[in-house]
Amino acid sequence: MNHRVVITGLGVVSPNGVGVPDFLHSLQNGVSGIKFIPEYERLNFNCQVTGLPPFEWDQLKNYVSEVSFNGLKAIGIGYGIKAALDAWKDAGNSIMSEEPHWETGCVFGNSVGDSEVIKSVIARVDAGEAKKIGSRVVEQFMNSGVTAYISGRLGLGNRVITNSAACATGTQAILMGYEFIKQGMAKRMLVGSTEHVDSYIFGTFDSMRILARKFNHLPEQASRPMSSSACGFVPGSGSGALVLEELDYALERNATIYAEIAGGASNSGGQRFGGTMTAPGSKGVIKCISEAIRNSNISAKSIDLICGHLTATTADALEIKNWGLALDRKGDDFPLINSLKSMIGHCLSAAGSIEAVAAVLQIVHQFVHPNINLQDPNPEILKLVSTDKLPTAMVKKEINTVVKANFGFGDINTCLIFSKYNYNR
Repeated sequence: MNHRVVITGLGVVSPNGVGVPDFLHSLQNGVSGIKFIPEYERLNFNCQVTGLPPFEWDQLKNYVSEVSFNGLKAIGIGYGIKAALDAWKDAGNSIMSEEPHWETGCVFGNSVGDSEVIKSVIARVDAGEAKKIGSRVVEQFMNSGVTAYISGRLGLGNRVITNSAACATGTQAILMGYEFIKQGMAKRMLVGSTEHVDSYIFGTFDSMRILARKFNHLPEQASRPMSSSACGFVPGSGSGALVLEELDYALERNATIYAEIAGGASNSGGQRFGGTMTAPGSKGVIKCISEAIRNSNISAKSIDLICGHLTATTADALEIKNWGLALDRKGDDFPLINSLKSMIGHCLSAAGSIEAVAAVLQIVHQFVHPNINLQDPNPEILKLVSTDKLPTAMVKKEINTVVKANFGFGDINTCLIFSKYNYNR
């Protein structure tokens, strides 16, 4: 089946902006949301900075019932509720619904249940106090808690799925929602992902020695994708959400259309040919990008902007090489490329959804956000890409086609093609 899929709602909880207006301002002005965390210094972490949203917990009182609010402790679920319901309202929908929305489903991903909640359960059980855990904890303990909260609040009656694919989770969730609509199994899907990096999750990554550790005293300069001085990624937290609709369904209700999803692809490199548990293999990455372009029925030459994965590790140069091979473009012919992680760090399971919101906003407002902290581009990257394709200040430019990809632990790859909406396409 060949239903066209458009984007009609956006919501975001990002380290550099909660809500689309603040987030857009930060994108256009290169505002960082990375901060020094004194607790991480006390815990003797090598990296002591993180991307932390300026999130006010009390605002959730306007999003869930009083009973749900009083029992809710899981911060990642809170981020997801805020982003998802903002996207839902942005698409012109009402929160209240007597009947389930049978035509609408939800795919919303994360990595793990809230570890602070898990810690409290373990402490109670080990102390022989299981009766004191409370009846509202299990829903926040389970990995599918975020989709249960969102779909229950909105009455979503179609497919409700919690996906998890490490750093590819967000783009994978969007692709799954797109495919359900494309194949005629749903008219509308609320999609996205969430992540709260607490000290326990942060500690597991810090122990791998892959985090930035040289900029604890200069947190806003710590995340440096594509830079010679990049010394590891900065973990971040947040959530992004999009409302996807079948085109005719959106037109019938006179919805605002931000952009269209032209297509996408997802695969696994199988941890072969250089792919490992923690690193993507080039063969799988190139195949994923190539299939996304083919499925979208576009030419690689028509791509105006790459919103890369680009985590500020040694893998950045290889990623650029893979993009060049997949698109058959290099030097002055290479598309503009940016990495939102320079401003917000790597939001893990939420990375793809937050970055997808940024990709759509760049189409809507016709600009390319800067790569901050890119004063010293990696020489290996400059062998493949002209310097002016790595913008360090906002570029006002016609943007019609954006490619967005993420590559997750386990050698999982997902790529999406966003395009400016044109009814006569």
